[in-house]
Amino acid sequence: MTELAVSCTDVRHAFGDTVAVDGVDLDVRAGEVFGLLGPNGAGKTTTIRMITTLLPSPPGRITVFGRDVAKGTMAVRRLIGYVPQQLSADATLTGRENVALFARLFDVPRRARASKVDEVLDAVGLLDVADRQAGTYSGGMIRRLELAQALVSAPRLLVLDEPTIGLDPIARAGVWERIQQVREETGMTVLVTTHYMAEADEFCDRIALMHKGKLTDMGTPAELRAALGPDATLDDVFRASTGGDLEGDAAKGLREVRATRRTARRLG
Repeated sequence: MTELAVSCTDVRHAFGDTVAVDGVDLDVRAGEVFGLLGPNGAGKTTTIRMITTLLPSPPGRITVFGRDVAKGTMAVRRLIGYVPQQLSADATLTGRENVALFARLFDVPRRARASKVDEVLDAVGLLDVADRQAGTYSGGMIRRLELAQALVSAPRLLVLDEPTIGLDPIARAGVWERIQQVREETGMTVLVTTHYMAEADEFCDRIALMHKGKLTDMGTPAELRAALGPDATLDDVFRASTGGDLEGDAAKGLREVRATRRTARRLG
């Protein structure tokens, strides 16, 4: 039987009268790259925040490698590395200082801390610029720095919420190259949200599509494309899954991309 990295059973969450997640059942297999796709407002980030224990335990049940998030919050957190949607590195610290801070927060043993920080900085291609302030980094470098922060505790599950939002194609490819390299070396499971269908098609082993708080479709990219026809693309699958009901969400998504790009420019 395949080990499950994440299991969600009838998971729900509401913000006041607004239902963000409505009865989600979801399994992520250990070792796979799993994509959670959908328009802004679909409930993806809320679902991720529940999995990563950043939101209170929901109705329903979530486990991470068999540990219940409601009963073993700290044990679950030690298994997870998380890169949020918004840029979060401290521009006033060096790259090395940013990663070292996360090493302390996640209880990396003091004796091994310096070597582990260098190891993950090297893995994301930032060791040569580790002693520069993060404020001098480009947007793509910042995303790789945040990836190093998430990897320093050697997580079994890496959760990425829009990891390449606002980046140019070369920077996006660089981020994914590092993710794939670490995954191949460690067997780490990756749970990712993205609006770039080409990324999902190329890198995800399986995909779930979410709309208005519910999962609408799930399968491999090839299976989902084949279900629509021989010439279908993942963009077609996305549109079919949401019923084309994207006008308001698309506008919100554009605003968020612009905000992230402004942040990236401020960081250099």
